Amino acid sequence: MAADPPGSFPATAGAASAGSPGRSVTPRTIRIIGVPLDLGASRRGVDMGPSSLRIARLVERLRALGHSVEDEGNLIVSQREQLANCGPETIPAIAAVCRELARVTADAVRTGATPLVLGGDHSLAMGSVAGVASALAERGERVGVIWLDAHGDINTPESSASGNVHGMPVAHLLGMGDPRLSEIAVPTPAVDPERLVMVGLRELDRPERQYIRDLGIAAFTMREIDERGLQRVMADAIEIASHGTGRGSARKGEGGIHVSCDPDWIDPIEAPGVGTPVRGGATFREAHLALEMVADSGRLISMDMVEINPVLDERNRTATLAVDLIVSAFGARIL
Repeated sequence: MAADPPGSFPATAGAASAGSPGRSVTPRTIRIIGVPLDLGASRRGVDMGPSSLRIARLVERLRALGHSVEDEGNLIVSQREQLANCGPETIPAIAAVCRELARVTADAVRTGATPLVLGGDHSLAMGSVAGVASALAERGERVGVIWLDAHGDINTPESSASGNVHGMPVAHLLGMGDPRLSEIAVPTPAVDPERLVMVGLRELDRPERQYIRDLGIAAFTMREIDERGLQRVMADAIEIASHGTGRGSARKGEGGIHVSCDPDWIDPIEAPGVGTPVRGGATFREAHLALEMVADSGRLISMDMVEINPVLDERNRTATLAVDLIVSAFGARIL
């Protein structure tokens, strides 16, 4: 188990407090898995994301809530300098990382722990979600996914204009694209489109729009958040992602929700340290409300926090915000 990192960053003003004296939090065993993967993105730096989150006192903040935290350190990831090319040529190396991550997250779920995966670029979700899905399938359950992201990440190698694999994890989790990435879960596909919800969208490629329509994926854009309010959008997202995750399509008491969070769904004024910022994202409080509602649902079974790029950040602001959001997801409250 990795030692707690040095360094201390205060919680961002206005965030949920580290502890909530007036409200008990159900203790969990949280297993932290770092994945310093930057092979799926064109901009360098996200491989330092797991370290930035640990420096922002993630472990201490979670323990302050009463959770047991097991920090497993980082998976071994090929360095970009070791590979001849980037883009689609990195798929074998990314697939190897995702298969190992799937094994680790599946083991966590089987033992009753909650895997918390720290990225690294978003292509790692092909492993984290696949592992959770595999473990749940062994007991006749399914995983629902809430994808908090400005982007759909539902390109395939054939439809992608950039070739960047971090824009493809959703497609592969749905069974599309390259079999080396789409067949990690047992059984495949890892995720059914009716239990996948995208929240915060505001930048999509044309093929992604078509895939979302054709598959009937619940996709909430920033316009819908503006018009309906984040509370109503997240209530719908949690209901959709939860539906049919238990043993039998009518049962919702088992299975669970995986939340995959790219902080670029938040406005870059609040979260500057991301590789693909897009103006007009969620506010600070909207982001907290989303994760607080996930905690209230009692359905969170696993989580990713990805795409934090310290090279582009300001004094670790984005990592500190991300830690605030993680502790909100695990039960921190203002009162």
